Amino acid sequence: MLLRLLLSLASGLMIWLAFPRFDLWLLAILGTGLLSRVLVGVGARRGALLGFVAGLALFIPLLSWSGIYVGALPWIALATLSALYVALFGLLAGYLQSDRGLLGTARVRPVAVGLAWVAAELARSTTPFGGFPWARLGFSQADSPIVGVARWLGVPGVSFVVVVIGATIALVVQTLLVKPDAPHPEAIRDSESESRFGVAGVASLAVVALLVGPLLIPRPIDGDPVNVLGVQGNVPEMTLEFNAQRRAVLDNHANGTLSAAELVAQAEIAQPDLVIWPENASDIDPIRNGDAAVVIDEALTTIDAPLIVGAVLQEPEGYVSNASLLYVPGEGIVDRYVKQRPVPFAEYIPYRDFFRFFSDKVDLVTTDFAKGEESGLVTVPLASGDDLPVGIGICFEVVIDDVMRQSVLDGAQIMAVPTNNATFGLTDESEQQLAASRVKAIELGRPIVHISTVGVSGLVSPDGSVTEKTELFTAGLISGEIPRRTEITPAVRWGFWPQGIALAGLAALIAGVSIRRADND
Repeated sequence: MLLRLLLSLASGLMIWLAFPRFDLWLLAILGTGLLSRVLVGVGARRGALLGFVAGLALFIPLLSWSGIYVGALPWIALATLSALYVALFGLLAGYLQSDRGLLGTARVRPVAVGLAWVAAELARSTTPFGGFPWARLGFSQADSPIVGVARWLGVPGVSFVVVVIGATIALVVQTLLVKPDAPHPEAIRDSESESRFGVAGVASLAVVALLVGPLLIPRPIDGDPVNVLGVQGNVPEMTLEFNAQRRAVLDNHANGTLSAAELVAQAEIAQPDLVIWPENASDIDPIRNGDAAVVIDEALTTIDAPLIVGAVLQEPEGYVSNASLLYVPGEGIVDRYVKQRPVPFAEYIPYRDFFRFFSDKVDLVTTDFAKGEESGLVTVPLASGDDLPVGIGICFEVVIDDVMRQSVLDGAQIMAVPTNNATFGLTDESEQQLAASRVKAIELGRPIVHISTVGVSGLVSPDGSVTEKTELFTAGLISGEIPRRTEITPAVRWGFWPQGIALAGLAALIAGVSIRRADND
């Protein structure tokens, strides 16, 4: 058991290294393959323990950014909670891989463990308090050939294929190295040897097909071009208290827009059809504060293009709202989007009195953010007289499947992800989020303007490639053409159905194993 625990630890670390900053995507395959093999023959209880160890090894380093300014307790609590869902995977995989197969020994079952991983990620993405879908396995594959699967089956499909490939590799190794438990006559032994090599051969072909096949999935990037400009204004200080200098943050984004207008006048960049500021660009409510309104209006008038401003509004009563406001020159605010999924323990505190017993950090959130009720679609009037439907997912919403998908279903032709990464310092959080936007762009079939207060920002093409990428904690501009797209990808069209089918398949496997064991008893 000690060896299994050590291998589980190693598997979790391998999966961690598949994510930014390391981006060793192949290790996600090898790590899940190793964990799948470790879980063979252990049963549900030990499987849960082994999965939990792997989960801690994965999430403690991966989520270290969550404690950068608030201390270790929130970080370790989030990592531990996330690890419990890997324990759920271990429980399921351990149970499904305990039966002896045709080769006389318990073996890796790639489809079963793939379905178990999808179920565990779905549980983590939806529970508790709406879930934590950050760092799903599919988001580690932005540079992998497997990522093309996102266009058909979304992020859960990418995760499934990664685990199936890893488990199939583990099956090949097990089949070639592990002999049947019981001795047999030589003729039977020779037949079993041929069978093992046959299974290994077929499994190896499956690995190659699953790894290379997604390259054949088209990722179209054509469409009528639209010029966009994202302004990364930066913040005065790299601390949790950046909001105390909110006027300086607003001025930084206004000044960046004024500088962009000068570059347009000098023909160094194109006149934008749309300008986008990040989340929290104006933490001073510009509807209720005249000074903030004047600053924004000056930038809007000078750049002479519609402007989306990330702002914190002092509404509704007793709450604040995380909003993206659409300004049009000469008209002011004409549309808005309010974040639908505020982040628990960051933008609102559930059961505040209860959690205060564990940490007084909950009171850093002095006022809870309200939930928006409308989808993230705003309609931008262009100078040409045409309208540009833009889908918005604010910050964390980029990893929430139904939020992003609904904007596309409502007609979004491009997507914007305004975000604020100032509270995470020089950590991997910004790169992890950009990687999520890259995978989402393929899934949605839409370009994404990923714009942060402090970076990392970039223009993400519908094929997942990035241009105009900025550095952390620098002021910068991202400017360029992106395509307007109207096609609905299979992943968007099918929505939750692939996950529903996966859950049904997993339930059928569990029922089959349970019935077989009952019959054997």
